[in-house]
Formats: sequence, C-alpha cells, structure tokens
Amino acid sequence: MKNLRDLTYEDLVEEVKALGEKPYRAHQLFAWVYKRRAPAIDSMTDISKDLRERLKDAFYIGGVNVLDVMRSADGTRKMLSSLEDGSRIETVLIPEGERLTLCVSSQAGCPLGCRFCMTGQTGFIRNLKLSELSAQVIAAEGEIQKGEKITNIVLMGMGEPLLNYENVLKFLKILVDSRGFGFSHNKITVSTSGIVPAIEKLGKDIDVNLAVSLNASTDEIRARLMPVARKYTLKDLLAALKSYPLPGKKHITFEYVLIKDVNDSIDDARRLARLLRGIKCKINLIPFNPFPGSIFDRPSDDAINAFWEVLKGSHYKVFVRESKGRDIQAACGQLSGLYNGGAPAEGVLPLAPEAG
Repeated sequence: MKNLRDLTYEDLVEEVKALGEKPYRAHQLFAWVYKRRAPAIDSMTDISKDLRERLKDAFYIGGVNVLDVMRSADGTRKMLSSLEDGSRIETVLIPEGERLTLCVSSQAGCPLGCRFCMTGQTGFIRNLKLSELSAQVIAAEGEIQKGEKITNIVLMGMGEPLLNYENVLKFLKILVDSRGFGFSHNKITVSTSGIVPAIEKLGKDIDVNLAVSLNASTDEIRARLMPVARKYTLKDLLAALKSYPLPGKKHITFEYVLIKDVNDSIDDARRLARLLRGIKCKINLIPFNPFPGSIFDRPSDDAINAFWEVLKGSHYKVFVRESKGRDIQAACGQLSGLYNGGAPAEGVLPLAPEAG
C-alpha cells in the first residue's frame, strides 16, 4: 500500500487517472492530505463512501509517532518521534517573540560526521521519506498551545537536507503550495553544510532561503571540523554561493559555530570578513553548545564579542545567536534522536552520494 503523504500533486493526478476518476479528485485528495491534515481516508467526508473504500484498498495515511516531548524553561519543545521502521528523529519548536519556528529533520542520523554536532557523532541510518518530512509539521501542530501558530520552517534538524535532495525538494514545494501547507517561501530556510552541486541545483529549482554552516575561514580548519570540506573546498562553495539567485531582499545566512581555541581568534574573524566579500549575506555567530563526549569548549564572552566587533566593523550584518532549548539538548548541534540513550559512533561514516 502507498502512503498518501508520500505522493505529490502530480503523483496523485496519475493515481486518480488509474482509478478511473475525474482529475479534480487529485486536487481534492491533495487538499485533504496537506491543507486539511486528514489523519485517515475516512476523514475525507466530501468523498463518496464507495471511493473511500477503493482508496483504502490501495492507500493509507501514515505519519510519525511522537514518543515524548521535552519542554525547556524558555518555551522550546523537542519532540522525539519514531518512524515506521523504528528509526527515531527529533523535531524542535522554537518560540521567539511573535515567531514560532519549526526545526525539521531531513535524515535519521547524519552521514557528515561534523565534530561539533551530536547528530553527526551518532551515525547515519537513512534519508527521510516525503511523508516523514510533512508529518513532522502535522505532529508539531498537535503540540502547539492556544494562540500559537507555526510561522517559520527551517530544515536545520538532524541530517543534511541536500543529501536527501529529491524528497526535500518535494517537501519544499508542498510547503509553499497554496493547495498544500501554504507557507510563504520567505518563511522557509534550508540549511546545508555545503553540498556544492545540490546548492547550484536548489537555486534553480525553488525560491527559499539558504543558510550555510561555514564554521571556519580556512580549508584546513574547516576540514578538521567538517569532513565534507575535504570534498568541497571553500573556493568551490563560495563560487556556488556567489552565483546563487537572491531575489528581492533575500540573502544567504552563514552559520558560524564559535569553538574555543579552534576558530574564534581575531585572525579567524578577519579572514572570514575577507572571505565573504561580494556575497549578499548575514552572519549568525553561534557559541558552541557542549554535549556528552564532546572535546570542544564554548569561547569566553570576551572572545565572542571581539569576533563580533571585527565583522561588525567590516560592515556585515552579524548576530550572536544564543541557542534556545539548551537545558533539554534541543540547541544547535545537540539533536541525536536518542535522548542521550546511545553512544557516539566509532569514526565517521563516508559521505552519501551527491544529490541530483
């Protein structure tokens, strides 16, 4: 049987045709699955009982099973969910003023092995299906409080979104489709560690915000922190970003995790300022969030401020982002899908195949 949440609108058109139904049924089913968040085929009350029975012979509506919700003192909520094969993922709701941002996972685990990220140390299981991406949105809506509404979606949870390119692109298109979730493209951000071919492809395929996990101003330091940098150099990455389409007021966001005595010096800041010249961007400085087994430390406040001053003096829009949810390990780099129940993986898994 097929999960209706794994089907795009175009897929539904073909399925409806195979059932001998009129084309408008595809629109009807798409709206029920995504816009109206139907939990089951029997919920589709404006579809005849006969057709519902025929649909149930071939389709079902599956999602994720929320096992636990941890709540931070700052209002952040971290959901641990299981998938149909027993794999686990984490999804985070982050309140900030009038904004409520949903941080979605794109993979169970992560193959990239970034040394400052807990997800990367727990190994890689698999890419998430379209149904498992969209179900995170629906599950999160079940956890929001009265008066709350998800305003922004960021693919910054577990995994590298651009190594699950096909399913992530389908998900993005459904997010912005008025017949689907109906979010503005300005409210959706895809974060990547720098998968160059997929960055070039993404800019042609859809208009969403792009964030890049940079974290170093030299290839040597970046490769120590992020094995992906051995495959895609800063030169290659920045060339792709300089040609990335940025319509209107859009810009690229660079995420830079500050790690004590690794990438937090004044020289690092000066090199970074030179490196990003000519790119329409803003920079988020994220002081390292420790996790069990990590060999790194958070920089001092003085070092963070000095780094910020250099970038500010070079006329960049730069912000220090203190991650929310640190008391429940929901902050940047702390998601594991284990709730601390597992040990770091031995070594680093090889890179997944290139997207596209």
